[in-house]
Amino acid sequence: MFVDEVEIRVEAGNGGDGCTAFRREKYVPMGGPFGGNGGHGSDIIFKVDEGLHTLLDLRYQKLIKGKKGENGKGKNQHGKGADPIIIKVPQGTVVTDLDTGLVLADLSKKDDQEIIAKGGRGGRGNTAFKTQTNTAPDYSENGEEGEQKNLKVEVKMLADVGLVGLPSVGKSTIISMVSRSKPKIAAYHFTTLTPNLGVVKASDGRSFVMADLPGLIEGASQGEGLGDKFLKHIERTKVIAHVIDMSASELRDPYEDYQLINKELEAFNEKLIKKPQIIIANKMDIPNAKEELTKFKEKIGKDIEIYEISAATNTGLQKVIDRLADLVDEVPNSPLYEESQIESHVLYKFKKEEPFTITKDGDGTWVISGKEIERIFKMTKFSSDEAAYKFAKKLTKMGIDQKLEELGAEEDDQVRILDFYFNYRK
Repeated sequence: MFVDEVEIRVEAGNGGDGCTAFRREKYVPMGGPFGGNGGHGSDIIFKVDEGLHTLLDLRYQKLIKGKKGENGKGKNQHGKGADPIIIKVPQGTVVTDLDTGLVLADLSKKDDQEIIAKGGRGGRGNTAFKTQTNTAPDYSENGEEGEQKNLKVEVKMLADVGLVGLPSVGKSTIISMVSRSKPKIAAYHFTTLTPNLGVVKASDGRSFVMADLPGLIEGASQGEGLGDKFLKHIERTKVIAHVIDMSASELRDPYEDYQLINKELEAFNEKLIKKPQIIIANKMDIPNAKEELTKFKEKIGKDIEIYEISAATNTGLQKVIDRLADLVDEVPNSPLYEESQIESHVLYKFKKEEPFTITKDGDGTWVISGKEIERIFKMTKFSSDEAAYKFAKKLTKMGIDQKLEELGAEEDDQVRILDFYFNYRK
């Protein structure tokens, strides 16, 4: 089964907890802290596997969870980091964050891999908090939470030339004649239900990859037919070969067919209509095809190359293949995503966010939220008075006390961080 798009959730592993321990050997006076750090949680890594061509395995994995790092131990023993979770995907896979809309990875090369969700760092043991003024800290940290993301994973096929056209114009016949691809061919619409790839050779031995893209009809860019599922596969192609039934055997006007498909390409992605394009006038062995071609040329002008073929009789195909090989060589490789999109991802990744925000609930509770303050809260072990005191000092240092006062908080007002309530003290 060909599956080219799935939505999944990934949760990287949490870091291991730090340990609170002390040296208690008989002959080691003032032994001091002896707790080790926790290990790093599992990263979630997407990696290209050239043997894969579908996302079928991911279709049934709605949630992928990383493992927690090992907790720290006494005697300054650090916890072991959890092994990364490697998710193998086909070459040409694009991973997008559904919550932000940002492209996290475009795995278009054979050795590509990308950390999609980072595991949490291990919590520090009490040894790490030893200072000259605090030689025996009795607190340690919980491990940091791993990143959690909702993802869209989609395969955008790697082909040099994309065959487009309405159903039954002969795309599958063409690719079966010029390559070893064996698509299903029949005299009815939507015979082809999945894209077909074939390696094509020119007369001089040059080769390129051709894709037969099925299901394009009017409204394809909006989800009609099968086009919305397969239009994305043409985004990586260098050249578009527009196949037209020039015999008008289904009582369709070839020029209207040409305009219709180009309209759908442009509606899906404006960059598609700017790609180099040739027209393959197919079914020229059928009576009246020559007359239709003459009328077609009058309407379209001389700006685009037209090649006459009969895929059924294998007539004229080699000339088309040789010309496509030239175009593939002439057209430079261009990235699937523009620089601005990549820059926005980088800017987002390293963007300095506000460490906290303060709002007031309807019941009068002050609510402190924000990634940074919530991260510090979750990593604090409140079982230790010293840890709680240290957390309170961090709130003051971050300016939360001052902000609450500015907003009008009164003595003993309730304050909440996540599910934890405490009273405000001036």
